[in-house]
Amino acid sequence: MTDTVYLSFKNICKAFPGVVALDNVSLDIQKGEIHALLGENGAGKSTLMNVLYGLYKQGSGDIYLNGQRLENNTPINAINHSIGMIHQHFMLIPTFTVLENIIVGQTSTRPPLLEEKIFHKKVQEVADKYNIHVPLDKLVEDLNVGMQQKVEILKALYKGADLLILDEPTSVLTPQESQDLFKMLTYLREKSCTIIFISHKLNEVMQISNRITVLRDGKIIKTINTENTNQQELSRLMVGRDIATSAEKTPVRPGNVILALEHVTLKDKNGRSILKDIHLNVCEGEILGIAGVDDNGQKELAECISGLRKITSGQIKMFNQDTTYATTRQLIEMGMSYIPADRHGQGLVVNFSIAENMMLETYYASPFTKGFSLDRKYIQQYAQTLIAEYDVRTPSAMVAVKNLSGGNQQKVIVAREVAKGPKFLLVVQPTWGLDIGAIDYVHKRLIEERDKGVAILLISTELEEVRKLSDRMVVINEGEIVGGVTENTSIEDIGLMMAGSKKQLSNNDR
Repeated sequence: MTDTVYLSFKNICKAFPGVVALDNVSLDIQKGEIHALLGENGAGKSTLMNVLYGLYKQGSGDIYLNGQRLENNTPINAINHSIGMIHQHFMLIPTFTVLENIIVGQTSTRPPLLEEKIFHKKVQEVADKYNIHVPLDKLVEDLNVGMQQKVEILKALYKGADLLILDEPTSVLTPQESQDLFKMLTYLREKSCTIIFISHKLNEVMQISNRITVLRDGKIIKTINTENTNQQELSRLMVGRDIATSAEKTPVRPGNVILALEHVTLKDKNGRSILKDIHLNVCEGEILGIAGVDDNGQKELAECISGLRKITSGQIKMFNQDTTYATTRQLIEMGMSYIPADRHGQGLVVNFSIAENMMLETYYASPFTKGFSLDRKYIQQYAQTLIAEYDVRTPSAMVAVKNLSGGNQQKVIVAREVAKGPKFLLVVQPTWGLDIGAIDYVHKRLIEERDKGVAILLISTELEEVRKLSDRMVVINEGEIVGGVTENTSIEDIGLMMAGSKKQLSNNDR
């Protein structure tokens, strides 16, 4: 890292309807540093980077790169100025090879010939320069998530990027893959790449960054050298108060079995196994956590339990009744609440208002109805109460959910599901997109529900979240429960189980 200012934001302002996302932001990024951006939902981190990459246009203010003003910025212009952005959800074509994904859009010198051998040589030279090992001839769909992320980084470097923006880059990685990524980023920094690292994981930021900038409500709160701060100070800067690093829980007192899965198997239309002979029990007053890398059957498992998908074989029992073929409405009326991972596809109707989404599942019942009509006044008052309780950032309960940030959309779902007073709570990625303060609040609410005797099944790719909240914990890989975790199980062993390289299973752990 040098003291040379490479990227400079000067008085950047950006507003959306009813929200000031960036308020006079000025920030300097030095050449060859890893600069972390921290902040709550709506703090402006991603908005600032989207302005830099040309996905948004600032209302006012200027951006300077190498001392020159960036004008009329677009993603193509950003790429031409050696800026690369690695999005949280990868922009890869699964049925293309790694090489094809990297060179897609490139112009051949001898059209219509592709000149694949020439491109292969050029890409390999870049990969060798930055010590990135990826199989160029393999299909992307055959790669694990960590390798796919390397492909995204190599693609940006091949296009000439020497400024990389990484948005929540470890959200889909195992602990080992995260450490591999950090080694790569450190090597890239040594090669004079400049990296902007957006993350809500304070331990990662402390490990990987040189400097940290904290934003709050669209403003810069402080920029500090990483070696001169700690997690407690960063959490205070972000939310104005100390955040607990471990969950304060009373000793678990499990009661009756609320959910029981026996030999649950799910196959797709081609006969491929998605879930393999799943056995699970969840009792009153406990949190059973399922850890695993994303896309290993967690989504399908939750859909089978919640009645959205029918299993191929086996049995599901809830509240001591056979619910294998029960509908979602029947399960909700029995006492189930469901926080899905797909907030847009399953959790919300984004064109509806916050108030309408708050009673989405129970609109037909009292007190939301009066006679044959909706009680609009009560619905709005009810929504306003939950908005205040769950700190949903919005000017009104009548704002369409599509106008909220992702984190605030998630808060709407959590508020609706917990407020129903469930007996069984199925929770998938409950804090996805939430800031550290909101994560702390949601965690406390889940523990409160557990202490009330609610049975909770927590499915999350956030390993620390599962470890923090769970009374019992298992690991899923490729649709199979591969390990039961105890207090003595190391992070390394859990990571190996998540990657499918190790099994540590006991029937008592399930």
